[in-house]
Amino acid sequence: MQRCDLSQDEPARQLRDVGEQLGEPNDASKRLVQRWESGEVRAPRPVYLRALEAVTNVSADRLGFTSAQLPPRVTDDGTGGHDMTSDRSFPTPQPLPAPTGGDYSGVWLSHYEYFSSSRENTYSGPHHVVLTQRGNRLAASSLPGASSNADSPLHLDLTVDRNVVTGTWTEQTADDGYYRGARYHGAIQLLVDPTGRRMTGKWIGFGKEFDVNTGPWELSLLDRSTADDAIRRFSVVPTLPDPV
Repeated sequence: MQRCDLSQDEPARQLRDVGEQLGEPNDASKRLVQRWESGEVRAPRPVYLRALEAVTNVSADRLGFTSAQLPPRVTDDGTGGHDMTSDRSFPTPQPLPAPTGGDYSGVWLSHYEYFSSSRENTYSGPHHVVLTQRGNRLAASSLPGASSNADSPLHLDLTVDRNVVTGTWTEQTADDGYYRGARYHGAIQLLVDPTGRRMTGKWIGFGKEFDVNTGPWELSLLDRSTADDAIRRFSVVPTLPDPV
């Protein structure tokens, strides 16, 4: 854990206070903070991770932590499509107050997972996207050259209601890529964390065997600016962190 230039008593008190504000009371103590800083505990419970992010305004991974609840994976469902595994799933959504900040405009890292039945493996689809907000409507489009799947433009059309984001997605795969210019689309629902810097949820869409598939999707804020210099800086292929 990166130190926040505070005594261990002070962050423990702040974590308890912010937990109350978020409607998720916790029992943060000086001893618990010591265990985090010493590296004895590398994966605090989600209630502590959310409180830490709210207090420090820094994401859990940048604080040096890993999540105790791993993201779900997608696997072959045996009928040509795929589904999320039942033993690794997102925690049951809990009612949360509106995230801090009401404008989600900026550059985000979009990352979803899908299972390729023809290749019998799970793959990621990362894009750098620019998200713009007008009222409660959000629109996201991938930046040029900012996809690991060759030239596969991604578009999201979303509506935000407090910490729930719902909408549709469309991706046009590259003509010279594995899916040979196929166009895919479907629905998406995400939950915004209390810091307003991460959205996690699931996508749903059709497969080539005319079945309905699903998988995890996450958006992580990279830069709140949508100015030309930010667009240029992130018009590159995203780099995902190595799995824990």
